Amino acid sequence: MIETIATKPFDGQRPGTSGLRKKVTVFQQPHYAENFIQSIFNSLESFVGKTLVIGGDGRFYNKEVVQIALRMAAANGFGKVIVGQNGLLSTPAASHLIRKNQAFGGIILSASHNPGGPDGDFGIKYNASNGGPAPEKLTEAMFAHTQTIASYKTLRHADVNLDKIGHHTLGSMQVEVVDPVTDYAALMQTLFDFDLIRARIKSGLTMKFDGMSAITGPYGKHILEDTLGFAQGTVINGTPLPDFGGHHPDPNLVHAKELCDSVLSGNGPDFGAASDGDGDRNLIVGKGIYVTPSDSLAIIAANMHLAPGYKAGIAGIARSMPTSGAADRVAAKMGLKCYETPTGWKFFGNLLDANKATVCGEESFGTGSNHVREKDGLWAVLMWLNILAARKQSVADIVHAHWAEYGRNYYTRHDYEEVDLAAATNLMNGLRNQLPSLVGQHSIEKADDFAYDDPIDGSRTTGQGIRLLMANGARVIYRLSGTGTAGATLRVYIEKYESDPSKHNQETQSALANLITLSRSVAQIEKLTGRAQPTVIT
Repeated sequence: MIETIATKPFDGQRPGTSGLRKKVTVFQQPHYAENFIQSIFNSLESFVGKTLVIGGDGRFYNKEVVQIALRMAAANGFGKVIVGQNGLLSTPAASHLIRKNQAFGGIILSASHNPGGPDGDFGIKYNASNGGPAPEKLTEAMFAHTQTIASYKTLRHADVNLDKIGHHTLGSMQVEVVDPVTDYAALMQTLFDFDLIRARIKSGLTMKFDGMSAITGPYGKHILEDTLGFAQGTVINGTPLPDFGGHHPDPNLVHAKELCDSVLSGNGPDFGAASDGDGDRNLIVGKGIYVTPSDSLAIIAANMHLAPGYKAGIAGIARSMPTSGAADRVAAKMGLKCYETPTGWKFFGNLLDANKATVCGEESFGTGSNHVREKDGLWAVLMWLNILAARKQSVADIVHAHWAEYGRNYYTRHDYEEVDLAAATNLMNGLRNQLPSLVGQHSIEKADDFAYDDPIDGSRTTGQGIRLLMANGARVIYRLSGTGTAGATLRVYIEKYESDPSKHNQETQSALANLITLSRSVAQIEKLTGRAQPTVIT
């Protein structure tokens, strides 16, 4: 029986870069999740009888909200829901299912790389029919509905058994429970040369993949161990846990330290990789070398033709504005356009749909292509394996050869996490106010607040980060991140270009030391936030 439940608006339900993220305890408030889900449905048109995909990364409270979403989808008129077994789906796998089944859209339950558990974070986002994150016009409509909502619809019904693959009926709606890995794994085999990778493994290539006790553990075991033939145990932390086993499931040098220490020392495997909470981010390391996400994007773009799914070439490259200019140099040599967008995968969607770009990347450990409309951690790992197998070189040799050909973009990101929001906002406003006076100082040639004009739909997005652009191509960029749930995260990006191969082996923080000092003094970071050092450096 369909029930209409009276409710009242909650403050603060504006979706961020990737949906609504809050602490689990916030989502556990009566009506909180229901209000947001109903606001999603209230923002959509002509979905009655259509198909919806639902799944999440398995974090604490996932099971409960999957059932809430199922009952509400039935009450609101969806004809069918495709849901991952046990309510699990990686974000790129959910995107693929939406596209493969021509679904109306999907609800993905995740807070991505944020910690999980009863005291951790939770999130809900909506992906549109192209498989990509909802555009800003739609997320703003959702927010407007959250401010005026007075009731939501649900179905009085027992929980659907999601343990077994099969079909169920929920009111008049069909529910299909699918294996979360199978369709995604099949897609990967159409893109990459699995036989070539298998041959490289048989000739001695070793690796470790850290699933971080998050969603990609089962995907890694199925593809890397069972299909490609890496040794059992190649995937570590491979069982998804509601609290991610106490891990912070963010694949970087700090939170994947055990893996990185092993590989970077030269005593571990040849190749190391990791993914995050919902499977859309990636970390790439080789013996003695860490590959920055910016370099990884550039190297992948330059070598994509080695993978069968991309042998015909690529249409273009897209990167988020804070991502280094390494990909721009690859695009220029290939005679392609490199698009610079705001941070957030949703800004790549129009470019991918219009076949203006084939590969996209963000410095925040996200890389992907037109095979889905999300960044895809395992896709990037498999692309690297395909490149390693085809070139028969080590990670370090491939990176150094790339720098020799294109030059090196020294690049780092300094994160100041959980800064007081008022202090962080004051810092950014102070920077904006002094932009005109900064030009001409410290070799700064241009200073602005980045704005983006979408070349496909003509929409304009403003306020996307303060840029200090130097005459020699160096950059310092400041942004407040939209992915946290407590306070604000101030991200500072520092970059300089070096064309001389004899200067390509400096330690990154040392190479950027003068710019790092400048970035802190210009913004008065310590004075305004009380932070003398960043929380995380990547």
